Amino acid sequence: MARGIRVYTTPDVRKEASRLDAVAAALRARDHDPILVDAFTLDDLRRTLAATVADGDERIVVVGGDGLVHHATQAIAGTDTALAVVGSGSGNDFARALGLATDVDGAVEAALAPTVALDALRCEHGWVASVATLGFSATVNHLANKLPPAMGSARYSAATVVELPRLRRATLRCTLDDGEPFDLEATLVAIANTDYFGGGMEIVPGADPADGALDVVTIGAVGRLTLARYLRKIFSGSHIGHPAVATHRVRRIRIEGDDGGAGVWGDGERLGPLPVTFEVVPGALHVAGARLPRNP
Repeated sequence: MARGIRVYTTPDVRKEASRLDAVAAALRARDHDPILVDAFTLDDLRRTLAATVADGDERIVVVGGDGLVHHATQAIAGTDTALAVVGSGSGNDFARALGLATDVDGAVEAALAPTVALDALRCEHGWVASVATLGFSATVNHLANKLPPAMGSARYSAATVVELPRLRRATLRCTLDDGEPFDLEATLVAIANTDYFGGGMEIVPGADPADGALDVVTIGAVGRLTLARYLRKIFSGSHIGHPAVATHRVRRIRIEGDDGGAGVWGDGERLGPLPVTFEVVPGALHVAGARLPRNP
C-alpha cells in the first residue's frame, strides 16, 4: 500500500461517520492508507497542518467546506504540498468553482489526480483561495456562520433575509494597481479568484484562478429592494453589466475606509479590519483534479 495520506476534517463532518468511512474506504481501494488527523480546534488544525507541510507531505486531503479549505490554504500556499478537496460543507464554493465532484467516489478520484497550479490572493491578514468580500456580503457571512451547519447553503439565504433590513453602505477609498485612489460608496465588494461565493452565488462568471489576475466586483450605493434583485441575479451571474455593478481585473487592490462594521472576509472566514491590500500570487496553490476552462 502507498504511503499514508493525511485526511483533515472538521468536528461537524467527523460526526458523520458514514461519510468519513466512505472517504477512507475509497482511498484504500486506490492503494492509499488514510491517516485521519484529529483537529478539533482551530489551534490544533493550524499546528497539525504546519507539521504536515514541514514533514514534506506531497498532498493533503480535506473533507469539509470552504472554511477548512481556507485554513489549509494558510499552511500550504506557496509550498510544494498539494491540496485535495472532498467537499462536505454548507457552501462548497471552492470545489464548485473547480468542477470537483460532490459524490465521495468522484471526489476521491479527483483528490488523487494530477495537480493544477492555481493563483491565490494574499493580504495582511493571510491567504484567500476563492473570494474575499466586505460590506453586505460580509455581514451575511458573519450571521450565516452562527446558524446551524445542518441548514447547509440555506444558512446564507436565511442570513440575507435577516440582514437586508439593516443594510449599511461601506464608504471606501480604493487604489487599483498603481492607479490613483478613488472614493466609492458600495453595498458589496468582492475580490475574486474563482467564480462563486455565498453558497453558490456566481459573483464572477467564468473567473479563471490561473490567469494571474484578481477580479473586483462592486455593487454601488443601492437601496434594499434593488440589492435584493441584484442578489437574485448573482446566482446566475446575470448581475454583470447592470448600472450599479462595476468590474475590474487587476493584480492588486488597496481598500481603506469604513467597511460597515463586519470587517473583511475570505473563503467564508473573517480575515480582519480595513485597511487591506490584496495581491494575486500566481501558482501559489497546487490543487488536485482541478478543472479549468483551459483544462476541462
